[in-house]
Amino acid sequence: MAMKTATTVVAAAPRGLRSLFSTLSTNFPFPSQPAANQPQRPQADPSTNLFVSGLSKRTTDEGLRECFAKFGEVVHARVVKDRASGWSKGFGFVRYSTLEGAAAGIEGMDGKFLDGWVIFAEYARPRENPPPSPPSYGGYRQ
Repeated sequence: MAMKTATTVVAAAPRGLRSLFSTLSTNFPFPSQPAANQPQRPQADPSTNLFVSGLSKRTTDEGLRECFAKFGEVVHARVVKDRASGWSKGFGFVRYSTLEGAAAGIEGMDGKFLDGWVIFAEYARPRENPPPSPPSYGGYRQ
């Protein structure tokens, strides 16, 4: 009899967890709608340069170029890599020769799979000027 009770408890536990984390129940743990008081990120102006995020650590420059070349002439494709390890940081840039190619690249690849990961493509925003670096006192001299 004790064995039956233990089996029943084990079988009932997953149902409880499933209802706790179910997407059909309440909006726990995340709200379904973004908060109204949070500002939306500004959209970048259309350009030939695309920002691609969500890349796999194994994605290469050539793989990124091949994937986006289906939608137009790719001038340059670069996966940003960590200096120390050489692995991808998970994002990169693709430059097209025309605005039409860039728009087709976003439409064709945004939310699609590349190397087993869902990637996101959008127009790249211009780089903001970094704050000036503090003056260096001492250090290595030649």
